[in-house]
Amino acid sequence: MIESIEHIVKEHRFFAGMDAGFVALVSGCAKNMRFDPGQYLFREGDSADWFFLLRNGSVAIELRDPARGAVTVQTLHEGDLCGLSWLVPPYRWTYDARAIDLVRAIAVDAACLRRKSEADPRLGYDMMKRFMPPLVERLQAARMQMIDIYGAHD
Repeated sequence: MIESIEHIVKEHRFFAGMDAGFVALVSGCAKNMRFDPGQYLFREGDSADWFFLLRNGSVAIELRDPARGAVTVQTLHEGDLCGLSWLVPPYRWTYDARAIDLVRAIAVDAACLRRKSEADPRLGYDMMKRFMPPLVERLQAARMQMIDIYGAHD
């Protein structure tokens, strides 16, 4: 049985409990995507045109370090959300996202969703409430890594 995008979005934990009308609006901006191991979902500096609901597989969030090359700062898995930079102008990725293994995802067109959110502020508010917890979580994780890297060492 082939699942519809709307059903997949509705069942994804990130959209749990979302109003059915809002699920339909989000789904109208979405499509299925697949990434092979080593393929990038997006690269630092590129336009943040999509965000991804991970259905299968793992994604490495990487920063480029001139001395060490790509450094994985977080690994995302099935059920996670990948991509937050689409929320904030200038809508550019601030890191790379690379498939570790085969990744299947629902890709949501960010410009489409921004337009719909501006047309219906209730949708925009619902989306912001959903995106703030992972954003804060990632900021806290980055803070802890900075303390680990730059903290006082005995």
